[in-house]
Amino acid sequence: MSDSPSRKQALLKRHRRNKRTALLVGLLVLIGVGVAVAWWLPLLLAILAWVAHEAWFADHLFYSPGDDYQYAFAAETEQPKVVLDNGRLLLEQALELSGDETLILALRLKSGLLGRFIDPFIALPQGDRQVFERGVNGLRYLNLTGQAQALLAGQLRLSGRFCRVQGTPVLSVFRQPDVRQQRVMVIAPHADDAELAAFGLYSQAAQPWIVTLTAGEIEAEHYQQMGLGKPEAARLKGRLRAWDSIAVPRWAGVPQENCVQLGYFCLQLAAMRAEPDRAVASREAELSDIRVFRQFNPFPLPADADGRPTWNNLLADLRAVLLMARPDVIVLPHPVLDPHPDHVCAQHAVLQALQGLEWQPTTLLGYANHLHDNDRWPMGDSGNGIALPPCFDSTITLQPFCVPVSAEQQRDKAMSLGMMHDLQPRMPFKRRVRRAIQRLLAARAISPWGGNEFYRKAVRRHELFWFIKHK
Repeated sequence: MSDSPSRKQALLKRHRRNKRTALLVGLLVLIGVGVAVAWWLPLLLAILAWVAHEAWFADHLFYSPGDDYQYAFAAETEQPKVVLDNGRLLLEQALELSGDETLILALRLKSGLLGRFIDPFIALPQGDRQVFERGVNGLRYLNLTGQAQALLAGQLRLSGRFCRVQGTPVLSVFRQPDVRQQRVMVIAPHADDAELAAFGLYSQAAQPWIVTLTAGEIEAEHYQQMGLGKPEAARLKGRLRAWDSIAVPRWAGVPQENCVQLGYFCLQLAAMRAEPDRAVASREAELSDIRVFRQFNPFPLPADADGRPTWNNLLADLRAVLLMARPDVIVLPHPVLDPHPDHVCAQHAVLQALQGLEWQPTTLLGYANHLHDNDRWPMGDSGNGIALPPCFDSTITLQPFCVPVSAEQQRDKAMSLGMMHDLQPRMPFKRRVRRAIQRLLAARAISPWGGNEFYRKAVRRHELFWFIKHK
């Protein structure tokens, strides 16, 4: 895995090239059928092929379901011996668990025939289902966090649906501090990133802070449909999302004085980082002054003096907020797992701001709201657990950190996402048709919380993070 967003762009380019090739070949076949058999047959076959594509081949999956995930946990990771006995996961040695540990089970899954058309999953106690790729045939990692009591009692059952478990399972136990009792700062590249990744964590934290780096003003077509020009629509969207970044955390009890919007421009952080003292204007809002989006902040920041969107101003703002909040825990995008360019730059900015700073956090936790290899992850439906994402680089040592999210907290999280203006517009017609087809033919449920895909991805019984070393 690379921390460069260019890798995902390369994967998308290859995916689209392969689809164009398949489309050309299919078109030639249909023409041949029409000439050789009947003129109407190609039209019928084309409709059936399109429906099949939307039902089973529309996912952006940039690897084979038969590939093994290749996680490398630290050598000292606790791995008590377990065995599967008629579907029950049994400990073969004494183990003490408080219930706060992150529990990960490696096991091999092999899809059945129906599992090539319906998402295969492992059913767990408490109504949990953890879903994997159609046609899965390889090593995968179940998240058993929150199942400690059932495991210790010998009542933890794993039931495969449209797949079966093979081989010997390996349990990894990660004992972790209770960060909810500490000062927690969530770094959000855009308004809603904090809620998507960490609402359950920050809503339980004793002293939470939310710091949003950009106004997220671009791609404002929804507001253009209201009759606004492109710059005006972008400015309105940025102002709304700036408000969201300050107001929505209040729903979880975050004090207003602990919510900060830095107001830099969306998808311009990489350009700012390349030339740290150059002001980089908004792509769409015709703005070069970030103060437009900082009016709701509870206190002044260094860049308020000139409003210039530069990397050096961003670092100065971050240092000021870090010294004011003095967080014990910083939650930020993971430098390897999340390829979004603003997310990559957000992580770089925080680490650079921390260099030489008199206050240093004890813990950095990384999150991934986007992936290189699988745009559907976390797979499955709202309310499900989150299995580990695909990983194919065994040279990287990753340590998961999982926070359970109760049903009540999931509901509140869904409501927080509903308040976010960027998740409110209706999905495009093509995507709605695809969902209807997948619901009918692939048995995929639609989230009860809302139409945006992030309701399905983010409203889960787990929030998954990764420890990041920074010293």
